[in-house]
Amino acid sequence: MNGMPPVIVADRLSKTYRAGKLEVQALRSVSFAVEPGEFVSIVGPSGSGKSTLFYNLGGLTRPTSGKLLIDGVDFAALKDAERTRLRKQKIGFVFQKFNLLPTLSAMANIELAHEIATGSRKLDAAYFEHLTSLLGIRGRLQHRPAELSGGEQQRVAIARALIARPAIVLADEPTGNLDSENSEAVLQVLRRSNQDLKQTVMMITHNPEAAAIGDRILPMRDGRMLDERAAR
Repeated sequence: MNGMPPVIVADRLSKTYRAGKLEVQALRSVSFAVEPGEFVSIVGPSGSGKSTLFYNLGGLTRPTSGKLLIDGVDFAALKDAERTRLRKQKIGFVFQKFNLLPTLSAMANIELAHEIATGSRKLDAAYFEHLTSLLGIRGRLQHRPAELSGGEQQRVAIARALIARPAIVLADEPTGNLDSENSEAVLQVLRRSNQDLKQTVMMITHNPEAAAIGDRILPMRDGRMLDERAAR
């Protein structure tokens, strides 16, 4: 896309869960690469392995075998502390269930995420204004999550994911708890943040219509990556 090295490389990534004598192969030799600034949708039904892939990409669990390079670093080979540090520096997460702290305002949720990632709550005022304006939440920052609609909560969650300017944004079913109108708004926000803020976005979804917002679609089934297809 831009001549730069891939920001994500999965090389024969496999994950096997064991419970006694039972083995479940959640990922089966998955390989792909993502270039900086791409918006890639991973789509598949429940049980396809896409959520397991999400947790591996985010360093939340280790693959059983294979390599995972994040910005040239073998993420899977790092010790826990090193993986945590790289995750804070490089990756922002957007989850289906928002995961906002209910006792904190939207503003405080965003500030806390920035502090965890950077060690400081002091925000870049110009970037913060641009980000919250892009997301349409500037007038809602003093409200707690219970005082916000589902769509507003998800936009706050996106602001939290983007506030430390991570190179990669991982979104796990970001429209799963939203109605069709709010789903479309959140997808457009993710697309605009990808284009305006130049962040690489990988979105996990079971919805082919949502997947079409990306540049590429990587379909999964039974733990395997199928032939990719263009999103448009």
